[in-house]
Amino acid sequence: MQPDLNQLLTAIILLDDQLTIGYLNTAAEALLDGSLRRFYGQPFLDLFHFSSLDSFALQQAIRDQQTISDRDVTMVLHDGRRITVEYTAQPLAGDGEQPSMLLELRQTDQLARIHQETSQQHQLHAAQSMVRGLAHEIKNPLGGLRGAAQLLASELPDAELREYTDLIIRQADRLSALVDRMLGSNQIQQQAPANIHELLEHVVQVVSLGNQQPLQWVKDYDPSLPSLTTAAGPLEQVLLNLVVNACDALRESQTDNPTVTLKTRVAHQQTLYGKRYRQCAVIVVQDNGPGIADEIRDTLFYPMVSGRAKGTGLGLSIAQNIVHQHGGKIEVESEPGLTEFRVYLPYIETRVDGPEPDKLKGNTL
Repeated sequence: MQPDLNQLLTAIILLDDQLTIGYLNTAAEALLDGSLRRFYGQPFLDLFHFSSLDSFALQQAIRDQQTISDRDVTMVLHDGRRITVEYTAQPLAGDGEQPSMLLELRQTDQLARIHQETSQQHQLHAAQSMVRGLAHEIKNPLGGLRGAAQLLASELPDAELREYTDLIIRQADRLSALVDRMLGSNQIQQQAPANIHELLEHVVQVVSLGNQQPLQWVKDYDPSLPSLTTAAGPLEQVLLNLVVNACDALRESQTDNPTVTLKTRVAHQQTLYGKRYRQCAVIVVQDNGPGIADEIRDTLFYPMVSGRAKGTGLGLSIAQNIVHQHGGKIEVESEPGLTEFRVYLPYIETRVDGPEPDKLKGNTL
């Protein structure tokens, strides 16, 4: 009985001596986001915007009939998706047949992504616990302080002296509002279908009006992206926080040719916090600034952590909480010259791991 390569979970690719694709199994089609019919006869490395795979080593292995392997190979597809794989390349040579190679790819960044999701969840829970405890310790004394200032103001005969009690009251209210912002809302607002691109355009308009520096906008929207059932106001705040952070980083670093790129995509068969969804909306906010400092990268979503001199450290913490309430997640990759935040928002009604209704209501592709 011949083995069915389409049953394998690893990607199998058959290449000729010019590294041209002759066969892909189902796992390879999923990994490369394309069918055999589409990729047949194309040079394998032309599928990528960047690849650390050594083409010379592959061709040398075919000529010398030697098996080679490597790990932590980075590949960036033309849609910007970055994958990390380990591979084994085994030459094939039958009698009278053209030399070829069987390339086996195993994606290794899945475990890293699961670790990142788990770390984000721990950060979120730790931050919420810390803020709740901090809020209790701050708001109770603030309430007493404000009340005492009000009583004192009512007893003061001189109106000029009331300026000082009014100052105490205003500062107490400001601190109380700051704590409320840190806490955020435990319940998401009413949801309704919203156009993601309209929200992004609102954000661009708001930021452009308040931004004094020359800035280039690159908009790479997927027109097939359907409306998403969401709380539009909080989600717009998430996008505004990410875009403002990008603009501030570009301004403070005085980056040459400052550019903010906004992209939307549809991700298929995406797993978020252990739940698998058929489709997710992916919103990308990218800048060409200096990148995120190493010392804050692991605690980026904690409250009061900021890489900017005048930052409050609340924006990303609040954004993460809002996205988490939508069942989504935020990923970040950063290096000098490129910082990218990706917001994943699932189309809840099409989730795989539950009974499917007879008729899906909205959020379908």
